[in-house]
Amino acid sequence: MAVVLSEEIAELVAPVAGFLACRTPQAWLTKAAEAQQLSALLIDHANCEVKAAMTAHSMIRRYCLPKGKKQLIPNLDFYQCIDVEEGGLHEQDFLEKRALTAALNSISDITHNDDILAKMARLAREEIHHFEQVIELMKNRGIPYMPMPAGRYAKAMLTHVRTYEPEALIDKLIIGAFIEARSCERFAALAPLLDDELAKFYISLLRSEARHYSDYLELAQSYSKKPIDERIAFFAEIERDLILTPDTEFRFHSGVPA
Repeated sequence: MAVVLSEEIAELVAPVAGFLACRTPQAWLTKAAEAQQLSALLIDHANCEVKAAMTAHSMIRRYCLPKGKKQLIPNLDFYQCIDVEEGGLHEQDFLEKRALTAALNSISDITHNDDILAKMARLAREEIHHFEQVIELMKNRGIPYMPMPAGRYAKAMLTHVRTYEPEALIDKLIIGAFIEARSCERFAALAPLLDDELAKFYISLLRSEARHYSDYLELAQSYSKKPIDERIAFFAEIERDLILTPDTEFRFHSGVPA
């Protein structure tokens, strides 16, 4: 039986989807719901969670820690040693994860830009947890984690980031808002098309994805001396084209299947 989104969830997703210049095309949803695409969907979803954590991690290191203190946060490399045969994490990977989480929890007294620290530290922790949840789902379904090249989506938007500060930070934050908003919109659109376990999992992610979108957008505006509407509109059109034009690779954020 297909999962139906509750009125509360629909109200949560509506403003996030409204931020985007287009909805996900039916052709992408149809392909994503095909049984033979499940492995690609989950593997790329896991990769997306890691990339989101890495983005937050890099922003903390670059914009929050003073010179000489960046070593307080370890490298975010716990995911790189995933056992591709077992589809899970080794004990050492969990130690790496705990070290990062502990660092994120303990550096607030020596950081600058506490607003971005608080939001990015929470985001990094949540994305790491989501990654682990996806890996567990894959393991239970006998889907091995394996390398998968990134699609065009994020890279194409990042090529338009301005090269001077704080404008570069503002652009990266706006792009982060679009990525989180698209993830939220797709989770909600996909849920009724998937099996109950996966549908309920995707619905469980909606609240945090919506908050991540809002956090990125609020931070972008807070670092700008003027309204960011023009930059939002600029990236909205780029994001729209990436979603609505043919794409030869199927990924969680890919365009119309070619």
